[in-house]
Amino acid sequence: MDMMEINKIAGGVLTAVLVVLLSGFFAEVIFHEDKLEEPAYAVAVPEPEPATETAQAVEEVSAVMLLASMDVADLTNKGTKVAKKCAGCHSFDNGGANKVGPNLWGLVNAPIGHADGFGYSEVLAGMNANGDQWNYENLDGFLHNPKDWAPGTKMGFAGLKKPEDRAAIIAYLRSLSDNPAALPAAN
Repeated sequence: MDMMEINKIAGGVLTAVLVVLLSGFFAEVIFHEDKLEEPAYAVAVPEPEPATETAQAVEEVSAVMLLASMDVADLTNKGTKVAKKCAGCHSFDNGGANKVGPNLWGLVNAPIGHADGFGYSEVLAGMNANGDQWNYENLDGFLHNPKDWAPGTKMGFAGLKKPEDRAAIIAYLRSLSDNPAALPAAN
């Protein structure tokens, strides 16, 4: 190829670029877009309704309420199955040894930090020193989210999110006693 043909090709490319740029400029001048001060068609979006009492009541259901209102025998049977999640770290036998976690026999209404010879976290040891007990409310809170209920706990379990599962395991833990604790009163 000689130099003249290269100049013709370069001129053709530059002309094509110039035509595209100028056509875009003239199209913008001819077909310009006016911005509206307000939408031409307003879409009505309804205000969210405040939560009803029923929705709030559903959110406030706790394992303690379920324990007080459901058949304890059925809950205990279900709790036996749910407790299998705990069996890797805890023993449930009367006089059973501590594992990674303490033995859970006689836990309901026992002092927090009740198992002799088990090294509890500072937060649970502090609760023991304050005389706190594993009552139904404390068990529900701890089983729901151990890390939130007792920040600094050594328990690595994420918790049981369903109140039915927590009620079941609490009913099962209640049954692990020679003298099971009284059931909570139904409200």
